[in-house]
Amino acid sequence: MITLRHANERGQADFGWLQTHHSFSFGEYYDPAHMGFSALRVINDDIVQPGAGFDTHGHKDMEIITFVLKGSIAHKDSEGNVETLPAGEFQLMSAGRGIAHSEFNPSSTETLHLLQIWIQPNTIGGQPGYQQKAFAVQTGLTPIATPDGQQGTLHIKQDATLYQLTLPPQTAHTLSVTAARQVYIHQVEGALTVNDVALLAGDGAKIRDENTLTLRNTGDSTVTALVFDLP
Repeated sequence: MITLRHANERGQADFGWLQTHHSFSFGEYYDPAHMGFSALRVINDDIVQPGAGFDTHGHKDMEIITFVLKGSIAHKDSEGNVETLPAGEFQLMSAGRGIAHSEFNPSSTETLHLLQIWIQPNTIGGQPGYQQKAFAVQTGLTPIATPDGQQGTLHIKQDATLYQLTLPPQTAHTLSVTAARQVYIHQVEGALTVNDVALLAGDGAKIRDENTLTLRNTGDSTVTALVFDLP
């Protein structure tokens, strides 16, 4: 079963310095029908104006993934990590028993576009951690975060795997789904069909009880999507 939610159905807010869309309930946006999916708790689609950002704030017991789509983000945290994350790279911050961080758009002219993703961990407490990596763009599914950090992936504290899907125009990829697993797809750009269900940028698909997924680019530009394999 594939349940589609269109981009314009998401929660949204405009703070001037930040324009944001929420795939799931977050902050002042609350919808009991969209509280998360399996261990996936948050997908925020944020546009941050030049020179603006999130002041220092704390997190605990959450796996927080940032994917920069345009621009760059300046990161600083209480564990001593001071990094810049450019477009195309992924960051995974394990909050563990507690971490404080700030995130800013360091550009004075260019907007920052990012996805912020929260996944609930399967262990609580422990030492906070920080990981950052650029992955080579390749056709099909590229593993980004895995439970054991295999093959140079980011190590996530959950029985979940995050893939980046890249499909050139008029190509397809088949994904086999393990029994009792669930899949969530967040469409980033391009025109994608999932078993003939059409997704455009910002759309999300909750997928249950499907053995095989045919992911097909039906448009004239490259498809980029995030695919979550979840318990």
